[in-house]
Amino acid sequence: DMIEDRFVGIKSREIYEAPAAVILHAAHRALEELVLDAETARFKASVAAEYARLVYQGKWFTSHRRDLDAYVESTQRAATGRVRIKLHKGTAQVIGRSSPYSLYRPQLATYSSGDQFDHQAAVGFIKLVGLPVRTQAQVQGAAATEPLLEDDRHVVEVGPGPLEGGLAEPVLAPTVPGVVDADLRR
Repeated sequence: DMIEDRFVGIKSREIYEAPAAVILHAAHRALEELVLDAETARFKASVAAEYARLVYQGKWFTSHRRDLDAYVESTQRAATGRVRIKLHKGTAQVIGRSSPYSLYRPQLATYSSGDQFDHQAAVGFIKLVGLPVRTQAQVQGAAATEPLLEDDRHVVEVGPGPLEGGLAEPVLAPTVPGVVDADLRR
């Protein structure tokens, strides 16, 4: 059951049932999570929304749709593999997936002592990526407004941590109700 905006501007209540399409879409999306990089996946989502709009408005025979097809086809070069889905009471839950082109590498993603991820490289990266946010908070706080970092009541300070010999700057972390932080220092 959904309320949708028709092309002519009228809102209508619609119910669509397409169980096979739902299962295939869930499997394909799970496969794409393995093989697409983050930027491609993010942009492909906006392309999918535009594609759906074109089709819904009856603009199938347009050069714009053809151009979107070319982009989507390009993103699917590595989209091959196997996906296992559990079907239960009207739901389709992905319970396993594999692809010869998977970008997931356990030795990089585990953050354990034997992995290939250089934890010291993260220190500089975090400071660099956080620089625009820190700059905005400092500048806008000086422009007759409250500093952004102090204004957010859903932020707590955590630190100092084990980075740089225990001399890391405090890290801002969001507070989430019902979630407990665990200290996993070695």
